[in-house]
Amino acid sequence: MAALESSDEQWQGLQFLLTRGSPLSHPDFEASPQTLDFLRDTCKLLVVGAGGLGCELLKDLALLGFRNLHCIDMDTIDLSNLNRQFLFRTGDVGKPKANVAAAFVSNRIPDCHVTPHYNKIQDFGPEFYQQFHVIICGLDSIVARRWINGMVLSLLRYDEEGQLDQSSIVPVIDGGTEGFKGNARVILPGITACIDCTLDFYPPQITYPLCTIASKPRLPEHCIEYVKVLQWPKEKPFGDTTIDGDSPDHIMWIYDKAVKRADEYKIQGVTYRLTQGVVKHIIPAVASTNAVIAAVCSTEAFKLASSCSKPLQNYMVFNDTDGVYTYSFEAEKKEECPSCSMKPVNLSFPEDSTLQDVYNYLCENESFAMKSPALTAVVDGRNKTLYLPTIESLEKATRSNLGKKLFDLGIGDNHEIVVADVTSPKPITIIVKYTYGMEE
Repeated sequence: MAALESSDEQWQGLQFLLTRGSPLSHPDFEASPQTLDFLRDTCKLLVVGAGGLGCELLKDLALLGFRNLHCIDMDTIDLSNLNRQFLFRTGDVGKPKANVAAAFVSNRIPDCHVTPHYNKIQDFGPEFYQQFHVIICGLDSIVARRWINGMVLSLLRYDEEGQLDQSSIVPVIDGGTEGFKGNARVILPGITACIDCTLDFYPPQITYPLCTIASKPRLPEHCIEYVKVLQWPKEKPFGDTTIDGDSPDHIMWIYDKAVKRADEYKIQGVTYRLTQGVVKHIIPAVASTNAVIAAVCSTEAFKLASSCSKPLQNYMVFNDTDGVYTYSFEAEKKEECPSCSMKPVNLSFPEDSTLQDVYNYLCENESFAMKSPALTAVVDGRNKTLYLPTIESLEKATRSNLGKKLFDLGIGDNHEIVVADVTSPKPITIIVKYTYGMEE
């Protein structure tokens, strides 16, 4: 496909929009021809994810005049992607999504340069993320969303009086799709509701009865879930590590075992893609939904970068299952949010509670929903690792602490415990409050 030809006429519509005032403009908007120059020459955007939503985002942003785009994605192209991820072709199968998408858009749109990053989001530190004016997410993982959320919150700076330095804010626009449903939201870190403020917005994960998957499997999903829930912890193919849904090695091991179990029960339909979907709780994507949500997210990025209009306040849902329905509302910031409240969180436990009780609470409570929290505290003036599940040798060394009472570990009333988890690059602090036999 030939590249578009660059011409001044291509940008006349945007120039007209940005050089005149409007009652709908943001109070900070100043009509000026230099605004388009800023969008095209200075503004730097990061697109996180180059899948179904990410492809649409890169295309829309490039056609809106943004010339300096970065794209980060750790996946490679699969044949099943081609029905909706339109920047890819058959010959691209097996190649990194970020590299192919960046090359396609850079070649197709005049003067637009997309820098690819075939990496995990965790491969980069604060200095990488703080260079962008806006971050736009097209992710299929709640954990990845929460990590980006934690990163932009860690970039915030406050003065001695606790006032937020506005220049340290990197806005995040998050889009998500589930079949014929989708949503888009605008997050101003430190000001509006963050991802962790609204964890209960995300749908509950699908589970299967243990008795069914263990003794009477009927569906290919049952075979995959059996391997995930029962065989993985029993056989420990990669040591004591938890399942990483983004690891091809982990997914392939589960897939191979699931195929064998499916053959045993004469069940058909176990595929690598289905295995990844069950492990990561992926819902099949619909191209039209991706296009709508990407259009909304790109428009919001344009509004934030130019101030030509007030941004979404701050959450929009879309549903075209039966007709087309949209609704927007303002998600409220939680005062006690463990991520963006910028203060320790008080948690109450009975006086005979063990470290396992604290660990379970952090994993099961919807306000935290952690995956494998590491717990440390200052005891007798020294840093003490209470439990570290992510490093095999240290997990074994600290495993016995889980069964011990907090008092026996030196954790008294009003004691601070620092908690780190894969859901955020920024640790949080909890303060243990004992109930001493009273109701919490």
